[in-house]
Amino acid sequence: MKQLKELWTEIEKDDEIGTINQIAREYCEAFVKDNVVHFLKNEEVIEEVDIINLTNKSLSDENITEKIFRICIQDKESEDLTVKAAELGANYLIISCANWRVIPIENLIARVKGKSKLIAEVTNAEEAKTALETLELGTDGVLLKTSDPDEILKTVAVAKPEALKLEMAIAKIVTTKPISNGARVCVDTCDTMKQGEGMLVGSQSAGLFLVEAEVHENPYVASRPFRVNAGSLSMYTLGNLQTTRYLQEFKAGDEVVIVNREGKTRKTNVGRIKIEIRPLILLEAQVEGKLIKTILQNAETIRLVTPKASKPVTELKPGDEVIVHLAAKGGRHFGISVPEETVIEK
Repeated sequence: MKQLKELWTEIEKDDEIGTINQIAREYCEAFVKDNVVHFLKNEEVIEEVDIINLTNKSLSDENITEKIFRICIQDKESEDLTVKAAELGANYLIISCANWRVIPIENLIARVKGKSKLIAEVTNAEEAKTALETLELGTDGVLLKTSDPDEILKTVAVAKPEALKLEMAIAKIVTTKPISNGARVCVDTCDTMKQGEGMLVGSQSAGLFLVEAEVHENPYVASRPFRVNAGSLSMYTLGNLQTTRYLQEFKAGDEVVIVNREGKTRKTNVGRIKIEIRPLILLEAQVEGKLIKTILQNAETIRLVTPKASKPVTELKPGDEVIVHLAAKGGRHFGISVPEETVIEK
């Protein structure tokens, strides 16, 4: 069974506590503030434990089994001290590395694993990935030190990808209306998708339709499981879990978010973007009292994900159910949600 990794964050700036604290409570096992670990359960703090700087003197207490120690690995002596703390039964060991970042972690994983929980200090998702995968076993978790909410979510995607799920809803088609030709964007990704997966696309940031990847075989065109025929170039899609981008903005190398009907997400990169003139179709759907819209290519190979399968846009009719995501309330400024702003999108 794959070991579940712990994700902690460190809050350092008072003016950032609101945003970081909110994300930490939703996705993390703990956050650190003023050298105290606040353990979380169901988004509430259930325990607070002081962090102790690891020294030979701090290990002299009779019972250290419930304690959390912190140390910077600078040399073999500090590595050996960390191992000593583990052998004495320390609960958690938070480690940072002064210079070399891989070899000290490899040594400690080999010597400490199973004795104490090893938490590596990191500053970004890339460092977290290295720590969690070193020697294949990885550390037991990471302590992320950042004031960037997006970096926390990138690290969540590395440490616990199963946690990043969007809330999906079922909408009912109200209108399907073929319109004139227009510029359509094809997103060819660097990954393969399967049935029920694709990208969220819509003409309003408040409501996005799940457009399925070209995963279905047909008598006329080979499947392209790396591709989402995503729609008109002015449509929104997710740039990440907090921001939207216009389809026209994407280029090779950019990150895109793949979503399935359950709302599970993963990231991949754009391999190429193709913009071509194609016949388009306007789709309108009702969900939770809201009317949401999207404009897609009008062709049999473009399909919307439904609760149990998917359906070509050419076959959709009023009353059909499709999977959507209600992305944001209020407006957006350069793709970033501004819930307090009043914006009417038609």
